[in-house]
Amino acid sequence: MERKYEAVIGLEMHIQLLTKSKAFSRSATDYGEMPNTQTDPVSLGHPGTLPVLNKKVVDFAIKLGLATNCHIRPYSVFSRKNYFYPDLPKGYQISQYEDPICYDGYIDIEVGEEELKKIGITRIHMEEDTGRSIHDIDVDTLLDLNRAGVPLLEIVTEPDIRSAQEAYSYLVQLKQIVEYLGISTGNMEEGALRCDANVSVRPVGQEQFGTKTEVKNLNSFRNVEKAIDYEIERQIKALESGEAVTQQTMLWDAASGSTRVMRSKESAHDYRYFPDPDLPGVLVNDTQVSMIRGTLPELPLARKMRFIKDYDLPYYDSNLFVEEKELADFFEECCLGLKKKDIKNYKLVSNWIMTEVLRIRGEKNAKMAALEIAPSLIYDTVNLISTGEVSSKQAKDVFTEAIQTGKQPSQIVEEKGIRQVSDSKLIESLVEEVLTENPDTINKWKAGKNNVLGFLIGQVMKKSKGNANPKLVSDTLIRKMNN
Repeated sequence: MERKYEAVIGLEMHIQLLTKSKAFSRSATDYGEMPNTQTDPVSLGHPGTLPVLNKKVVDFAIKLGLATNCHIRPYSVFSRKNYFYPDLPKGYQISQYEDPICYDGYIDIEVGEEELKKIGITRIHMEEDTGRSIHDIDVDTLLDLNRAGVPLLEIVTEPDIRSAQEAYSYLVQLKQIVEYLGISTGNMEEGALRCDANVSVRPVGQEQFGTKTEVKNLNSFRNVEKAIDYEIERQIKALESGEAVTQQTMLWDAASGSTRVMRSKESAHDYRYFPDPDLPGVLVNDTQVSMIRGTLPELPLARKMRFIKDYDLPYYDSNLFVEEKELADFFEECCLGLKKKDIKNYKLVSNWIMTEVLRIRGEKNAKMAALEIAPSLIYDTVNLISTGEVSSKQAKDVFTEAIQTGKQPSQIVEEKGIRQVSDSKLIESLVEEVLTENPDTINKWKAGKNNVLGFLIGQVMKKSKGNANPKLVSDTLIRKMNN
């Protein structure tokens, strides 16, 4: 069906930074502490207090700007964004307005396994977070100001996104970038990453944008996707029925799967921005930018493509590993260890991580660092299989013991005398014994009943006490029965 309308979407992301202290004071930024225990006169807005900028916030902003191909502004200033709300103690929020520290950048997102799309970054600016209002049935509203003054970076995209799926892909890519840079946890559940979506629709082929709505209360990537899809359909239905779309701020209600009006959309002049008189301008020189550029890691999308190329991984495997930096690091350490043994069976490394390592992690509900599984346990096991020293079944038993004891798999194989039998003469004699004991199987095989092969392999493996090379057994059986 031909589309009559297309969506125009821009996202505003707030990233909470991994600094030990707040943006303009010494208060801690630890998550989950008792309410109002991480405050000070500056973050509480006491009269006469003066803010002092945390240098780490500037470094992190530059780092993200470079990772998203932004220009870095040599001189930028902080402004006061004025509005009254109970969780904003000063009556204004310190932010950047006309001259953000980073501007005019982009990131590539995946819109298919081999297709990339460029999403423009309008600006990245530094600001402080507000406190948190807790609505309690018994006592109305409570305030927790632990979060007041916590450093944020706001990332605003160009209206380049055309679907909820592209928005989801952008969020995934940005989350991975900030995690790889080490500037944020990217944890949406803890509020370290928050998203608002600006959504409008227009007839296909029309240049002019339609009236946009801003959707808030998006607490997961999937909810962002669902809310955008819903808002697109709502606006299209309104236009087709002759109604006008009003510029409003909408709230996403995950329970009902719908948006509802929160308030009329504000404009910049509503906030009465003006330069903060208590904070000097931020100067950034070329030396500082060069030093930070030198600390940039390989970014997730580039790493994914390299895994596919250098390790001949399927897209699914590479995508899974790159989603989490610790897991990608672990995979690569395993591959490098295997490479030193002149073995390049990287797909088998991937299989063992996806089946055994991720299974153990799931059972323990732990992060990679807490598992204490050395990469050598994986590449030593894969080496034993690749060289034919042990079968896959033997390898599982050996690996389990290695996890329990901390011994290397090759050491366990040596101590217990576990070896896969690949002696062709011995296997041939075992095959002949099994065929002699089951004479009817040859005729069944020649009649096209291929299922007898599995039975015969099982009989040979039983005679060898599970130590025979299954591939060699299979090849020998087929050769004998075809003669």
